[in-house]
Amino acid sequence: MTDKNNLSPVERIKTSSNGLRGTLKDSLLDDFTGAIREDDQTLIKFHGMYQQDDRDRREERVRKKLEWLYSYMIRLRLPGGFLTPEQWVGLNTIAGEHSTGVIKITTRQTIQLHGILKSHVKPTIQSFNLQHLDSIAACGDVNRNVTCTSNPSESPLHQEAYELAAKISEMCLPKTKSYYDLWIDDELIIDRKEEEDPLYQDRYLPRKLKIGIAVPPNNDVDVFINDIALIAIIENNTIIGYNIAAGGGLGATHGNESTYARLASVLGFVATEEKVLKAVYEIITVQRDFGNRSDRKLSRLKYTIDKLGIEGYRAEVEKRCGFSFEPVKEFKFEQRKDRYGWVQNHEGKWFYTLFVEHGRVLDTEEYPLKSGLLKIAGTGKVNFRFTCNQNLILSDVSENDKAEIEALLKESGISGYTDEVSALRKNSVACVALNTCSLALAEAQRYLPSLVTKIEPVLEKYGLQNEDITIRMTGCPNGCGRSPNAEIGFVGTAYGKYNLHIGGDRLGMRLNTKFKENIGEEEILQTLDELFGIYSEQRNPQETFGDFSWRYLQTV
Repeated sequence: MTDKNNLSPVERIKTSSNGLRGTLKDSLLDDFTGAIREDDQTLIKFHGMYQQDDRDRREERVRKKLEWLYSYMIRLRLPGGFLTPEQWVGLNTIAGEHSTGVIKITTRQTIQLHGILKSHVKPTIQSFNLQHLDSIAACGDVNRNVTCTSNPSESPLHQEAYELAAKISEMCLPKTKSYYDLWIDDELIIDRKEEEDPLYQDRYLPRKLKIGIAVPPNNDVDVFINDIALIAIIENNTIIGYNIAAGGGLGATHGNESTYARLASVLGFVATEEKVLKAVYEIITVQRDFGNRSDRKLSRLKYTIDKLGIEGYRAEVEKRCGFSFEPVKEFKFEQRKDRYGWVQNHEGKWFYTLFVEHGRVLDTEEYPLKSGLLKIAGTGKVNFRFTCNQNLILSDVSENDKAEIEALLKESGISGYTDEVSALRKNSVACVALNTCSLALAEAQRYLPSLVTKIEPVLEKYGLQNEDITIRMTGCPNGCGRSPNAEIGFVGTAYGKYNLHIGGDRLGMRLNTKFKENIGEEEILQTLDELFGIYSEQRNPQETFGDFSWRYLQTV
């Protein structure tokens, strides 16, 4: 159990927060600053938002003796990543009225808006509420957005997995009514018994917790990077249960060898939905009770498992569940990517996956993506689904409506752009990083597109331009861009400098390894040129770049 005499300051903030309320009401009324009080900056995360500032303008504002330009990022809770066309239209309006206007698709299959000023936070959340959307527990030391295989064409069993994601999300919501009390202005008579939370108690979790559900053969959710991973086991076109894994997480700290990226370890198989929900619940309670509450850098579930050992952790979960896990069932992943373009599911409905570079939905002079999607949503004939690769699926299109949607895709340039971009670009992922993330040491989403443009000719030089090589970049070692789980991963160390990692596999079953440290663009391009050259000459038949570079690492 956690040492109660050596708790981090965040633990005090949570337990004394009055159900995550803190002094947020007073903070919001303070017109003298764009920031909120220090303790409230922790609590606001549980309501789905972060306080940020424009780091591009820090020096300018300091010179002018002005406060940093504070704003807020708000993230929606969307288990399984689904919006109706009406909700997309509403989201478009909200983004325009209250944020930078950019709709950002995240690697966790949801949406976040940036640049929301303090006076706009409450109106933004109230506008979301009118669209039947919320940001409860989208951040903070609780279960985050539950992800699941995104494209229903993958399997007729997608709906079952999607519904399980929604049930897990609902089960893991905090019981406090503070979200509605603070943001929706519900006139609540607070009954403390109603707010009692047997899952989170008043401590919540030691750190964030993430859950993902995969339906083989596609590992598009990168399931093993989650704290809790569920892999559907299919027999005779029926989900007979789930293999349950735990302990994934990609965050680390430069220079701290006690921190590391880790993939989830499979604990066993569970056969019924009731038992799956119970197992997920008790995995969380074990983390609640045994997780490190003294050092937040060592507080994720992966460290708890490594401290207790796999067998010890499984035994504690089984004791709380009242049943034992069955032996792991065999499963196989064959790919980890989105299916771009049109595909049809078992019901005859059509789904169009479009490429959204690093999830940024906006209009440019060359490419009016945001306007095009708004026009498509205005037909009311498509639903919107988000992928963990930061892309968008226009879903549930009937045969009769397909031609109309296809024409709008062509008119706005969406289908042309998706068809034309390279395989490398389609397999790229980047976190937000600068200019808003306070943890970022280097660029990511603003830089990776231009770096890919410079890498593309190198691939063409060796005839590798059609290879589905995964390339990911994070502005710090926190792992939001999932760079440790890519064939080529970049981790920011300083402005313009990155650690280069290689050797991850294409299916998300093996992490990569650091190859070069703290290098800039010139050395990045030179190194990749050398590696691609060796790969083109020495690869085995059908060998992926990740598998080749893993083999190559053993020789250098």
